[in-house]
Amino acid sequence: MRAISFSGTDAAFNLALEEVLFEALSPEQPGFFLIWRNAPSVIVGRHQNTAEEVDAAFCRDNDIRIVRRPTGGGAVFHDLGNVNFSFLLWVDKNRLSGFDEFMRPMVQALRDLGIDAEFSSRNDITVGGRKVAGTAQRRDGQRMLHHGCLLVDVDSSLLSGALAVDPEKFRSKGVASHRARVANLREFLPAGLSREECTARIVEAMTRRCAEGRMELPPELLARAEALAQEKYRSWEWTWGRSPRFTEKRRHRFSWGRLECMLEVKGGVIGSCQLCGDFFAVREVAELEALLVGQRADAPSLRAALADIPVESWFMGAEREALLDFLCGEERAAE
Repeated sequence: MRAISFSGTDAAFNLALEEVLFEALSPEQPGFFLIWRNAPSVIVGRHQNTAEEVDAAFCRDNDIRIVRRPTGGGAVFHDLGNVNFSFLLWVDKNRLSGFDEFMRPMVQALRDLGIDAEFSSRNDITVGGRKVAGTAQRRDGQRMLHHGCLLVDVDSSLLSGALAVDPEKFRSKGVASHRARVANLREFLPAGLSREECTARIVEAMTRRCAEGRMELPPELLARAEALAQEKYRSWEWTWGRSPRFTEKRRHRFSWGRLECMLEVKGGVIGSCQLCGDFFAVREVAELEALLVGQRADAPSLRAALADIPVESWFMGAEREALLDFLCGEERAAE
């Protein structure tokens, strides 16, 4: 795997570059380890309803960009105090998706710096029980993307202001606020180091543990990334267009993530469906949404329609019966 460090801080361009590298993966490629940083921005998960995750007015007033990423999970705040990383590689077709193999070298890189890090939860790195990194994953055939961000010296006042807090999430986890859950890695490095010095040490440790050698980006890939950023990642349709109209809404927090089901029902029949949340999808969620469209919106009809459908196969960690109860409206959604 070859390390690529990129100095640009435009979140839309950086996500586009990541996608261009993802599409360029092939069996002959050694894989890429991309290191990048963003100017202040909120990066929304692929399956989230942007309007409900972000304080748009706060972001506008503070010049914080809002961009959707192509992977699942929750919304995160980035600024130059983050170090973002991406593993991009071609994998065996029978290889299962998982987080451990990517998180282990990241944890070891931090331990090399004297930081007592550990892999915790489904996708977090913690130090002393406080989150210092979160990750997400995408797979398309034999192409694999695993990316995340390390909190080095993030402006916590902007973080808490930019993200619209989900009170149900914090009740279910017994946590008071975003600020109480996270920590900056700068706290655990020698006193007196500047943000840039802390960042340089962490990048060096990551590169040593996660890659073999470095490479420069070909100009044609940069040009393709700029075109994709303009066409997709800077567009209203990509970032905001998934915010749906609905007549019925259900919400529940499962152990594997929050799931919202928004239905547009007319004459008792589902005309459109959208599934949103901070879950990790194993299959294209649009396929499951399509199975609900055209069905009668009552629980017995939905249960009959889904009787032979492995609905749990769409979501990492899901259990069939609890998910069926939710989709069929037989369990009260969490408020």
